[in-house]
Amino acid sequence: MNQLSKEVIAKKAAIVEEVAAKFNEAAAAVVVDYRGLTVEEVTELRKELREAGVEMRVIKNSYLKRAAEQAGLAELNDTFAGPTAIAFGGSEDITAPARIMVKFAKDHEALEVKGGMIDGKVVSLDEVTALATLPNREGMLSMLLSVLQAPVRNFAYALNAVAEAKDEDAA
Repeated sequence: MNQLSKEVIAKKAAIVEEVAAKFNEAAAAVVVDYRGLTVEEVTELRKELREAGVEMRVIKNSYLKRAAEQAGLAELNDTFAGPTAIAFGGSEDITAPARIMVKFAKDHEALEVKGGMIDGKVVSLDEVTALATLPNREGMLSMLLSVLQAPVRNFAYALNAVAEAKDEDAA
């Protein structure tokens, strides 16, 4: 092998290593087929993802397959066919990649969600769609707070009712 081909192989290996690291670091990833989207639509999608802290990359399927195998996600290889983009999300909002991609796919028929990964486990299209319906972190915290406040609120209502009943009896 000549020096040029060794450099090319080293560059390809570095890309595979980088993508495998992304798979390992990401809390969630969503694989999509973006064929048919206009440049403006892809730009709009990337902007939405970036604002949510999600990184979208277009990577050759052969690199994605090798990286997925390195990361222990070989079951994802079936989704790497045709023009493939992948959105990696951090741990701040695990639902963000799925929520944004599924919403965008509803508004733009050209975008097809193919599958994904959540917490190191390969998930189907149905599971990605289910994840997309969950509220974001702030919504979940709000729901938790509401649930935690309910017993205190109910106790306060009961005390108030007892106090009002005693006031009526005294009057």
